[in-house]
Amino acid sequence: MTAPMHIHRLLLTASLAGAFHAPAAGGGNDSTMLTLDRIFSSREFSPRRADPLQWIDGGNAYTALERSASAAGGRDIVRYETETGKRSVLVSSERLKPAGSTVPLTIERYEWSPGNTHLLIFTNSRRVWRRNTRGDYWTLNLRDGVLRRLGGDAPPSSLMFAKFSPDGSRVAYVRGNNLYVEDPDHGGIVQLTPDGSATIINGTFDWVYEEEFSLRDGFRWSPDGTRIAYWQLDAGGVRDFLLINDTDSLYSYVIPVQYPKAGTTLSACRVGVVSASGGRTTWFQTGGDPRDNYIPRMDWAGSGDSVAFQYMNRLQDTNRLMLGDPRTGSVRTILTETDSTWVEAVDDLRWLDGGKLFTWLSEGDGWKHLYLYDRGGKKQRLLTPGDLDIERVIRADTAGGGWVYYSASPDNPCERYLYRLSLRGEGKNGRVTPAGQPGTHTYDVSPDGRWAFHTFSRFGLPPSVDLVSLPGHSVIRVLSDGADLRRALAGLKRGESAFYRADIGGGILLDGWKMLPPGFDSTKKYPVLEMIYGEPAGQTVVDRWGGSQYLWHLMLTQQGYIVISIDNRGTQSPRGREWRRSIYRQIGILASRDQAAAMRQIRRWPYVDSTRIGIWGWSGGGSMTLNMLLRYPDLYQTGMAVAPVPDQRLYDAIYQERYMDLPGRNADGYRLGSPITFADSLRGNLLLVHGTGDDNVHYQGSERLINALVRGNKQFTMMAYPNRSHGIYEGEGTTRHLYGLLTKYLNEHLLPGPRER
Repeated sequence: MTAPMHIHRLLLTASLAGAFHAPAAGGGNDSTMLTLDRIFSSREFSPRRADPLQWIDGGNAYTALERSASAAGGRDIVRYETETGKRSVLVSSERLKPAGSTVPLTIERYEWSPGNTHLLIFTNSRRVWRRNTRGDYWTLNLRDGVLRRLGGDAPPSSLMFAKFSPDGSRVAYVRGNNLYVEDPDHGGIVQLTPDGSATIINGTFDWVYEEEFSLRDGFRWSPDGTRIAYWQLDAGGVRDFLLINDTDSLYSYVIPVQYPKAGTTLSACRVGVVSASGGRTTWFQTGGDPRDNYIPRMDWAGSGDSVAFQYMNRLQDTNRLMLGDPRTGSVRTILTETDSTWVEAVDDLRWLDGGKLFTWLSEGDGWKHLYLYDRGGKKQRLLTPGDLDIERVIRADTAGGGWVYYSASPDNPCERYLYRLSLRGEGKNGRVTPAGQPGTHTYDVSPDGRWAFHTFSRFGLPPSVDLVSLPGHSVIRVLSDGADLRRALAGLKRGESAFYRADIGGGILLDGWKMLPPGFDSTKKYPVLEMIYGEPAGQTVVDRWGGSQYLWHLMLTQQGYIVISIDNRGTQSPRGREWRRSIYRQIGILASRDQAAAMRQIRRWPYVDSTRIGIWGWSGGGSMTLNMLLRYPDLYQTGMAVAPVPDQRLYDAIYQERYMDLPGRNADGYRLGSPITFADSLRGNLLLVHGTGDDNVHYQGSERLINALVRGNKQFTMMAYPNRSHGIYEGEGTTRHLYGLLTKYLNEHLLPGPRER
């Protein structure tokens, strides 16, 4: 039973009254119809990229990257006064030309030193796993104009996560899994760790910590700049998974990836503190086996006398907030969070009032609520009472009125809005985003809490960005209105779209959206394609812009398909703890039942052709596609699974064990939750797509599924993309080819267009 929701939404059996988008169908002009080339091979529907904006001077100003008028291909860093909009060029691209070069540096990211005396530039980057986090760093001394490359004789693109000390006098970075500190003006370099290697990882992380805890930058300057706290991982006991590259040389070669699969050995993890001048590291004495515990979060505890870190057991059902003494390495636990399922690492810990207080996000009472604790771990009060989930804390401080700004949507799990509350119990709490603006609103609040960059979009409506004042939300100026993309979309044929709720019985309502064909005729029957994810790591039914995937779905509606999506229980929807934790130890099982129950309702819609039902998804959505096609062959005729996990035992330890327990403790759950178990049940049309260089969801799983299907004499279609990773985008034309493949398969096996009843 899900928690009650105060939402007035369309039920599956309802009409489309209240649809949120119903533009005119337009005429027969070809320009009104989408094609694969228009979506994936042209820039026609690519929005003008909004320049990255950074707050400076506490929020009194911000900076942007803008095309230079003096240097071809260069970009200036421009300063804007927040209140007045007064513009000035702070750093021209002419100042960013290395000695002997006529070409300015390409700025990928930049950072200001405290006091704005130096500029740190990241460029020439290279990809590490999912993101470009290794590259070159340069500093510009704004007083004397000297531009220097950091790293001394380091090879190109070898530095990671460079950042200034709190006083701006030094820069720390990772190189070759070791930590270094460098004087940006004089070039003196101090190596802080001596043991970095392929298996001893200092200041950054192995594959699984990055993937499942979103950890990349693994060190933190102390507030006084005298010390650095950092993670160290020992991956020596983790087995390598070998990716095979068959195409990039005369002979194939292997690419080893340290990858702990469910139930296997993990990296050992510890946190220590080292002087920024060099010396021995003081390690925190956490106790326990470092290979059976995680440290998913760490930072200085509001001052330089303690380091705070979250210490989580392998089962991920207990999270201890510890304070460590950087002088002795002794630790004490000040807060313990437990759950009968799993606990999450808390990203919303904010130290307040000089480190005397901190905020903590917990689902202990059934909702994701924000609490205030003192430094000793004593709960002070619940800050966000009621039946609502806090999505995340955006800004919290005890200055300027002591306000906490956070994202939530108490009345509609498909939307997001800005709220605020007073830590002092003064002033008006509540929603800051104006009423009457349904959709998704995201904010970057200035350090002083007076301003925010506000991004707004809706389903089928591209993002716009403006600068607003807080708390009144008055628009100071529009920064990007998305007008070009909106005009391009306005010329397309689009049918109605609507959110709805599927009543699957037992008081359970599932959120969904649907897109109808232009010129939809309710007296005829249409094929249905469901886009699915269904895993606990995401939510598909959100009222926001969907980019190129939305455009592809729109193209399919123009061909005569109804496109839908449904969020089953267990997805990351703000509908309470019970909703999210209901799938514990039964990933793929409960979700499949929910989806099947919803599909049985959809098949009864009078305008749905129950003989033409398809489903598609990527990653976890690929796994769910297989589960639905194989478990419920009576409901689905066609499935397209991209980069799926056919066997849960093959996926990584942190993710799979968090939701499924250890394989040895839940063998039946792993078996029954894996679609490969039901390979013999295939009756419909299956397209299986995978990149052979997928370091995340290994091609191995699809190969095992292929063997099972062959063994059962089940016919299917397979497409392998050589050396492509999980996103299957590397190589010229790959994305266009992939969506062309999906479209062709759908057109051939789930015929488009309406039929008479």
